[in-house]
Amino acid sequence: MLLYSLLHLTGYDLPLDELKQFRQFGSKTPGHPEVHLTAGVEVTTGPLGQGLANGVGFAIAEAHLVAIFNKPDHNIVDHYTYVITTDGDLMEGVTHEACALAGHLRLGKLIALYDDNHISLAGSTSLSFTEDVGLRFAAYGWNVLRVSDGNNLESIENAIKTAQSVTDQPSIILVRTTIGYGAPHKQNTFEVHGSPLGEDELKAAKKNLGWDPDASFLIPGDALKKFRKAIDSGKKQQADWHKRFDSYKKKYPDLGSEFESRMKGELPPAWDAALPTFPADAKGMATRKASETVMQAIAKTIPELIGGSADLNPSTFTWLKTFGDFESPLTSPEGAQGVVGGAWGYEGRNFHFGVREHGMGAIANGMALHGGVRPYTATFFTFTDYMRGAMRLAALSDIPSIFVFTHDSIGVGEDGPTHQPIEHLAAMRAIPQMITIRPADANETVEAWRFAINHNHAPVTLVFTRQNLITLDRSKYAPASNLTKGAYVLNPDIQNPNVILLATGSEVELIMKADEMLSKEGIIARLVSMPSWELFEKQSAEYKESVLSGNVTARVAVEAGVRLGWDRYIGSRGIFIGLDRFGTSAPYKVVYEKLGLTAEKVVEAAKGLIKNN
Repeated sequence: MLLYSLLHLTGYDLPLDELKQFRQFGSKTPGHPEVHLTAGVEVTTGPLGQGLANGVGFAIAEAHLVAIFNKPDHNIVDHYTYVITTDGDLMEGVTHEACALAGHLRLGKLIALYDDNHISLAGSTSLSFTEDVGLRFAAYGWNVLRVSDGNNLESIENAIKTAQSVTDQPSIILVRTTIGYGAPHKQNTFEVHGSPLGEDELKAAKKNLGWDPDASFLIPGDALKKFRKAIDSGKKQQADWHKRFDSYKKKYPDLGSEFESRMKGELPPAWDAALPTFPADAKGMATRKASETVMQAIAKTIPELIGGSADLNPSTFTWLKTFGDFESPLTSPEGAQGVVGGAWGYEGRNFHFGVREHGMGAIANGMALHGGVRPYTATFFTFTDYMRGAMRLAALSDIPSIFVFTHDSIGVGEDGPTHQPIEHLAAMRAIPQMITIRPADANETVEAWRFAINHNHAPVTLVFTRQNLITLDRSKYAPASNLTKGAYVLNPDIQNPNVILLATGSEVELIMKADEMLSKEGIIARLVSMPSWELFEKQSAEYKESVLSGNVTARVAVEAGVRLGWDRYIGSRGIFIGLDRFGTSAPYKVVYEKLGLTAEKVVEAAKGLIKNN
């Protein structure tokens, strides 16, 4: 409500009637502010800690754009990122990860104001939170400031000015406040944390603060006039910026055009013309390696692509070679040109997030919301467990973050069950508005990336293998461009199939081998590659029917994961070959065999269904 009140007072499109509908159905004032719903709301920050981590992403995006676009005679990107943070935020681990990275990167234009009121939802913070926050942030490399009285506006203003003057460290201002200030019985108690004061207590608080106790939604005229000065001030500053930017464009036309396109989220023309096409190859390659090749091509034509992994570049292959490391220019590179080659500084496009999956996802969301950059993250697929909070918010908020995951199944092999995803595909598919894609070969990987870059209004999850997969001969099988339909028939020329075999990712190889075995016995199989359920569900009923052929009830689905959700595609009479247990440590081919994911099992299931039909 503090944010909504300030947005109304400063002239945003948020009428007083919307404030009166706080938390009501259909209002623009939901219980937690949502970006894209309410004018002036920049991030959706309901889950504690996400907002502060988003703020780190904003500061990173600003620093990067400054390094790319500003010139000694033209300063077109220049803003601070301010965050109001709370005890609950600082208890959440995501803020530790994000703030530690912010300190390492020396993001001097990030300023957090910590509402240090010593109260959380269940009681005093002394029940569980007694660490010295100032020392903690000093250890991160932050500039730490203190204001002893949160009602002393002059002290807060002076602290902010001091923070602004520190350019080589992010700043946190510890502001000692009193929650529920003015309420005679509930002030400084957890009772005022998440519940209304109640009519009597509210009237008493108004009286204590010199307000009419019987008036509601009262805005004194002089106060409104004071706040509404923000409109004219904003118009003036905006006009001044446009004047300066016009001058910038005249001197630097290419950079000016690029900046405008980036901020609008527009892609360069023919950006995908140089994407590779992989030749048929029985040995093939891991889709993580195919992804690496694709990313290098994209990086050359889309300069806003920027991201990194959770200390896993040698395993996820998600570096942008020669495009530099995003690091503070005040630190020394490990080599003459950094780790990946290229610049060492805020102009670098490769992030070293460290082992910080929680923070990585939330930081990327902040970068995307800031605009001007297109962020991606990378880690092993099993660690979606760590990133799910940020991924869910990306979907809820229509944030076009690209989440890359490798080591997608029991194909991880020797690392064993802790690193072998089982239920994770089902978990990703359960998130509304998230597009999850698990390509079957190198060329489907190309199409997965093409879709992800074009899909600039919501997040995409890309799931790649550790092990090599056959690169399909597309002269024999349908084009990989069919990936955008979510599922497609690999062998569309066959007529009157006896059975439909469906698979995703690495298991497409199994149904292809099964098809060869079945054909020797005169059994005709339709092969369906199904890289994305979400994209398939967007297709017309006619198209879905053409793929699944409702009159063919013998269907076998194969996926190295749990069954959950597959019944909608195989029907009550179909068979699912997958996993209802955790994996095991062994070479990946042995794991597949021991856990029953083999072409022989597919053949057995298909023949059994045909016989029973």
